[in-house]
Amino acid sequence: MDLQFVKYQGTGNDFILLDNRSGKWDNFPVSVIRKLCDRRFGIGADGLIKINAFPGYDFEVDYYNSDGSKSFCGNGARCSVAFAHELGITADSVSFMAIDGVHEAEKKDGLVFLKMNDVAEIDTSSPEFVLNTGSPHFVHFTENVADFDIVSYGKQIRYSDKYKEEGINVNAIHALNDREFEIRTYERGVEDETLSCGTGVTAAALALGEKNGVSGEYEYRVKSQGGDLAVKFTRNESGFTNIWLIGPAEAVFKGEVNV
Repeated sequence: MDLQFVKYQGTGNDFILLDNRSGKWDNFPVSVIRKLCDRRFGIGADGLIKINAFPGYDFEVDYYNSDGSKSFCGNGARCSVAFAHELGITADSVSFMAIDGVHEAEKKDGLVFLKMNDVAEIDTSSPEFVLNTGSPHFVHFTENVADFDIVSYGKQIRYSDKYKEEGINVNAIHALNDREFEIRTYERGVEDETLSCGTGVTAAALALGEKNGVSGEYEYRVKSQGGDLAVKFTRNESGFTNIWLIGPAEAVFKGEVNV
């Protein structure tokens, strides 16, 4: 059976996008997802996304990691908004359903603005911070991101007794100044470093805001391996609210593959 797809990337985080509004691919086997995401034997991607119809919302983002597991993906969601806009099923401002609930987004000035869920708690009981921004994240502060062995360190944390069952994403960040930081991320589900991770960038921004004691409205510029992003948020007594992940989402190519 022929499968039509579009390949998208958001700061180097790449995805296979499928228009599944008809429900044709509802029962897509995990084995096929893994094969399509394989960089040697398939199309190659960090994940696969089905754009589904969903009552009461513009669409649903149905996201799968390259190993077939499900989670929320910030960059994948931003690419989904751009793809939905290309399909003509949305206006500039949309609302969609995802595995972690409803999100708002808008496309303007060549960027996609994605509203993330509020974050009330950050575990600061150790030098590393742990929080959930749609996916669980471990944030390690370092003075040297460029030479940091994120794959070895990421595997050490992700497969530790504490996290091996559910898995966790691992980020190493370095603050360049009070408004900018650089980051590298090891992603569960991909089980390797990715060039960018939207939920990781968001988690790192909130963790750094917590560490530095910022308050009110704040914005961080972020340098990932695959490009620049920004995170805006408000920090108050209830935690972090009005969180926006901002960055580009670009179509790479269209194709058809037999599955």
